[in-house]
Amino acid sequence: MSSVPQQLSLGVSLKDDATFDNFYAPEGSANAQVIAALNQQVEGTGEQFIYLWGGAGAGLTHLLQASCHYAESRNLSVQYLPLRDVMGFAPEALLDGMDQLSMVCLDGLDAIAGQASWERALFNLYNSLRDSGRLLLVAATGNPRSLPVELPDLRSRLMWGSTFQVHSLSDEDKVRALRVRARERGLELNEEVATFIVQRVPRDMNQLFCYLHRLDHASLAEQRKLTIPFVKKVLGL
Repeated sequence: MSSVPQQLSLGVSLKDDATFDNFYAPEGSANAQVIAALNQQVEGTGEQFIYLWGGAGAGLTHLLQASCHYAESRNLSVQYLPLRDVMGFAPEALLDGMDQLSMVCLDGLDAIAGQASWERALFNLYNSLRDSGRLLLVAATGNPRSLPVELPDLRSRLMWGSTFQVHSLSDEDKVRALRVRARERGLELNEEVATFIVQRVPRDMNQLFCYLHRLDHASLAEQRKLTIPFVKKVLGL
């Protein structure tokens, strides 16, 4: 993904299906505006710095990885870094050299809040990226003002650029999103069955898509259509 030596042993990879096309955002919605802003950032016509925030299951990780995929398709050097998974590394060593990349995507900014060494390293990265005109996309569960960052200089940096809230889908939109994803897999999922799934399992979109993946495999293995009785059997409902 990038030429940063420190990243090679981390095992950080992007999901193949984490693309903008795979993110359900109804036309004219706030989330559709977020996707437009992320496209513009990668294309060089938008903000240099973008901060995304939203609740669990809103799709923050998907959007960061989608930005990485899009950047790579445009031959930009880019690194996705899930901060929650790398807290055991020394931040200076981990972030060293990232200011040489075209774009950096930092997921789970909450994880470093209150960690003095991480806050200082991230502050330095912001400054280096700003000075070199590189792109930065970050995500957290809370907005910049609510994040418990202790370093005042970093708090001010988080206000740079644009901030967008990524909204969780309504149940109706989750049904639509599930049906769209099923169609992409070649599965026939009618509205009644999709509604049943959304109402009976955790409504986090990541979880819903995992259940759909299970149903896809079971449907193929048993040569069965997706009916409510079959869904009950496969998912143990």
